Amino acid sequence: MNGQVISAGKGCFKLRAVTDTSSRPVLVVDFGAQYAQLIARRVREAQVYSEVVPHTASVAEIAEREPLALILSGGPSSVYEDGAPALDPKLFELGVPVLGICYGFQVMARALGGTVAHTGAREFGRTELRCETAAGVLHAELPERQPVWMSHGDSVTEAPEGFTVTAASEGAPVAAFEDTARRFAGVQYHPEVHHSPHGQQVLHRFLYEIAGIRPQWTVASIVDEQVARITEQIGDARAICALSGGVDSAVAAALVQRAIGDRLTCVFVDHGLLRAEERAQVERDFVAATGVEVRTIDARERFLTALSGVTDPEQKRKIIGREFIRVFEAAARELREGGVEFLVQGTLYPDVVESGGGSGTANIKSHHNVGGLPEDLQFSLVEPLRALFKDEVRKVGVELGLPEPMVNRQPFPGPGLGIRIIGEVTEHRLEVLRSADAIAREELTAAGLDGSIWQCPVVLLAEVRSVGVQGDGRTYGHPIVLRPVSSEDAMTADWTRLPYEVLERISTRITNEVAEVNRVVLDVTSKPPGTIEWE
Repeated sequence: MNGQVISAGKGCFKLRAVTDTSSRPVLVVDFGAQYAQLIARRVREAQVYSEVVPHTASVAEIAEREPLALILSGGPSSVYEDGAPALDPKLFELGVPVLGICYGFQVMARALGGTVAHTGAREFGRTELRCETAAGVLHAELPERQPVWMSHGDSVTEAPEGFTVTAASEGAPVAAFEDTARRFAGVQYHPEVHHSPHGQQVLHRFLYEIAGIRPQWTVASIVDEQVARITEQIGDARAICALSGGVDSAVAAALVQRAIGDRLTCVFVDHGLLRAEERAQVERDFVAATGVEVRTIDARERFLTALSGVTDPEQKRKIIGREFIRVFEAAARELREGGVEFLVQGTLYPDVVESGGGSGTANIKSHHNVGGLPEDLQFSLVEPLRALFKDEVRKVGVELGLPEPMVNRQPFPGPGLGIRIIGEVTEHRLEVLRSADAIAREELTAAGLDGSIWQCPVVLLAEVRSVGVQGDGRTYGHPIVLRPVSSEDAMTADWTRLPYEVLERISTRITNEVAEVNRVVLDVTSKPPGTIEWE
């Protein structure tokens, strides 16, 4: 894996890319595509490390990374629009293999002397691709006619000199081309999405056969490289980790513990916003699996006091993040006196993107793992998972020997149940939601559905009441919302079609066993337009 070392001065954390010959990346050049992260994931699934870089990166900056190959992503623009993302033709003089996808295919064609035109034949969604007799490397021995996922208004009408056209569609006379001598190729469709059933084969062929890359990026290699980098970064010093009980911080802590042993201390802050039995699981299962020293701080009363009367979701997030930092800061100062110099965080790549950490990204919601540290904390920051997606983190956790319930635990937000209560957070409302959440999780596990869903937030609409009938009497209780979603990395998600009998059992148990709840509803919104969490 291409590692990252983070050095920190007072209030200043700087990310520095580290590249070596065994972990040179495939760079995905992002032209504003909704699928740029997905392309990177598909490359990683081919056991080749990849990263996303903005299209504004200069040729010199890209060359400095010594990429094994470049993939030019799609994008929402037309190559003819004023201000449309451009491509420096010198990129093709680096001697690096290049694959263009959709918009990237078109800018590649133009930069190399081909023709892109408004043909009037737009293609969006499922489209039939017709492979030529000489299908080249990418489509060799694949079906002559195959479904692919298109999304374009312009089309390449003439391939650049030296390229062989290998496929076409009804609206794209040049839907794929190759110049194997220069190790260049391109496709008009999106091979990275599941709607293109042969897309992963096409990506494999570019990576392995055209670019000549060997698949070496495995879970074991991630662990080995990160342990080596952590060892080099921390040296003989001590480190502290804010352990939340979730997958991310647990895996980050386990990696650091593998590297420095008992010189790591974990601090677990019980803010009272946890789900049922979570504190016990951390104190019992994580310690048993790793042997890490864990110090638990009971701050439940402090958090509830700070949240009193607050209903705005972003304000709640900021308060929870602020109080967490203050509690953790006190523990950190005490440990710092004992020589602790490094702070471990379980930040993932999607955390950075959703918090506005990427080029051109919007701040969807604040995340207390990203950019929320006080300026005077004075620790050097270690983020061994910052370049990973959630499913990759789980695999690393298995490799490190963490218990299965912890590794496969559903993602749980740092602010906890505080952002799953719509309205003011009180101890009573937390108990109501905690009980409903426990029932939903029990039934999903009993039905064997834990592996079929990404996450199932249970939300209490605390400011809403509806009329119901329970025990032959009229009730005026709160609704509970079930939000089961399927996703690969939380960047996009769809609602999970749970069996009706499972939904029935969950609803029946919640309305029978949880006081003040008389209605259970199902959220069937995808992301986008909705986020996974309600707040």
